[in-house]
Amino acid sequence: MRDNYHESLESVVTDLVGMSEAVQVAVSLATVALLEADLATAEQVISADSRIDEFHDQLEARCFSLLARQAPVAGELRTVVAAMRMIADLARMGDLAAHVAKIARLRYPEHAVPEGLVPNFTLMARVAQEMVSTAGRSLRERNAHDAGRLADSDDEMDELRKSQFRVMLSKDWPYSVEAAVDVALLGRYYERIADHAVIMASRVIYVITGLLPEGENWPVA
Repeated sequence: MRDNYHESLESVVTDLVGMSEAVQVAVSLATVALLEADLATAEQVISADSRIDEFHDQLEARCFSLLARQAPVAGELRTVVAAMRMIADLARMGDLAAHVAKIARLRYPEHAVPEGLVPNFTLMARVAQEMVSTAGRSLRERNAHDAGRLADSDDEMDELRKSQFRVMLSKDWPYSVEAAVDVALLGRYYERIADHAVIMASRVIYVITGLLPEGENWPVA
């Protein structure tokens, strides 16, 4: 009986890693849609968000079932509870990727990102994608060290965000107010994807060690 329980729990973790991979693809494609003004790709990301939502609903139901079937103890309970939180984090990351795609669709055939900020957003998107990938990989490999490195990546994201604000708030901002609003929203979306990846990493560390990481670099859910 207990072996079957462990197999079911491990199956949830495996599918959670699969959900993280789907989110990584969503962030990547949303960035393509944004930077290349690619309407078809934007529509693809928006439509695919329903699959991520299905991941959320199915995995959450399985977690509730695991809690109800037997009284999980120690590491089992940590894993189930952390998995439920990670499911929510990943669903939110998928929503944020869809928000990026929706702005790309709204501004099509124009580019939503002003030319002068394309390098900034290219770097921001790369950092976000790598963070989602690292969070998923650290869960799959039960690697607390890699999960712990995500706080440093979040610092890089914060610096990119500050750089955006410096450009937007400069007196010689050459673009429209509409462009400034788009940049502010898009920057926030990528920043929040990174924040959720760090929160997910903290849950991975909790599953492995039984302790949540502490310090100012770790966002609070």
